[in-house]
Amino acid sequence: MSAIPSLTIRPLTAADLSQTLPMLLDMGFVEDERALEARFPLLCAHPDWVLLGAFDGDTLLGYAAAQDYGPHLRSGDSHRTAKLHDLYTAPPSRRRGVGRALMTAMEAWARARGLRSLFWYANLREATPAYMGMGYAPGEEVQEGYRFFEIDFGEANTRIPHPERGS
Repeated sequence: MSAIPSLTIRPLTAADLSQTLPMLLDMGFVEDERALEARFPLLCAHPDWVLLGAFDGDTLLGYAAAQDYGPHLRSGDSHRTAKLHDLYTAPPSRRRGVGRALMTAMEAWARARGLRSLFWYANLREATPAYMGMGYAPGEEVQEGYRFFEIDFGEANTRIPHPERGS
């Protein structure tokens, strides 16, 4: 399939709930749909969260959500991390650059905030191969069907592998 030439990435707003909700439900692990609907606009506006949408015109093709954990207890901002909670592309738009565009925007968000790293867990079935196809390398460990991924934005000569740095 070909890339989507008119793809744009922008922060999601409360007005995007109607298009985002089916994707959130498809991701699973929704305990209470009403609570999710109430939480969505709050997280769209929360300063420690970013919810990005990939649009073709007015049509949402995918979204990504991440949370900045703030200063590290021991090292302050020098090891500040964020967790990518979700990356979702609507099935008809998969393998067309939507996920890659969302990840590029997520990396830009993390860098602009001065984060040291962005990490996430990916299931072994669909997600791990998708991230690897985008060029991300998982850690060697597999835990309960998930692989660990991390982007370290620090200077190359100061990077310490996650298991060795103890954070």
